[in-house]
Amino acid sequence: MRNAVRVKTGVVGEDTYIDQIGKTKAVARTSRHATTPIVSTEWQRRRISMKDYDWGDYIDVPDKIKMLADPTAEYVLNASYALGRAIDDEIITQTFGTAYIGKTGSATETFPTSTNVVAVGSAGLTVNKLLDAKEILDNNDVDDMEPRYVAITGTQLNDLLKEDKVTSADYDTIRALVAGKVDTFCGFKFIIVSTSLLDTDSDSYRRVIAWAQNGLGVGISRDIVTDVSPDITHNMDILVQAHLGVGAARLDSDKVVEIKCSEA
Repeated sequence: MRNAVRVKTGVVGEDTYIDQIGKTKAVARTSRHATTPIVSTEWQRRRISMKDYDWGDYIDVPDKIKMLADPTAEYVLNASYALGRAIDDEIITQTFGTAYIGKTGSATETFPTSTNVVAVGSAGLTVNKLLDAKEILDNNDVDDMEPRYVAITGTQLNDLLKEDKVTSADYDTIRALVAGKVDTFCGFKFIIVSTSLLDTDSDSYRRVIAWAQNGLGVGISRDIVTDVSPDITHNMDILVQAHLGVGAARLDSDKVVEIKCSEA
């Protein structure tokens, strides 16, 4: 999900802030040579608290010698995947959580459940739910030129294929989506995440996330870094380690929608 949100790199310190300008309204001119109006652009600020993630494992030298292929590269790749999932987890956790706002990040903002939630309706993910999410973003005056995304699990993708109301054209598009030939439908680019990452609510409904790119943000204080070296304290076994510093926040609630989906 990292490439689908606003990213701030080079973060130093325990917290960082991402600023956004608020919406403004143009003033109609009513006379010739009128004074230019001052609309007083409002700034929005979100605080992001940073976390550090670590990963490490040993490759036993005698075992390595006995293997047909050197497993070191696989260990490094596995470590990178683990930290990539940590970034996703930070973003997802903060999406519907409390946002810390204001100049010092001391004020709070809760997710607007009364306006930005598509009800479950005792169903999984449907085309109508995707259209409802699109309508919420459109009615919140979110520019349709800003990239839009939806994070789902494989279960929601399967729900779309089973929907009776899907037209033949929609069905062909969803089949292509499942096959990986396309990744966009109803104006949203689909991102498939693990069921262990995408949260459920108290009723066990999956909390599918639909958002415009600048609605969510991530801060990187230490990008994913890996190291492979012998450890003299463990008989020169190879220590593979990886590290990451990351934090996330919901930047603009108008640009984030929750789609509740049943998986019963």
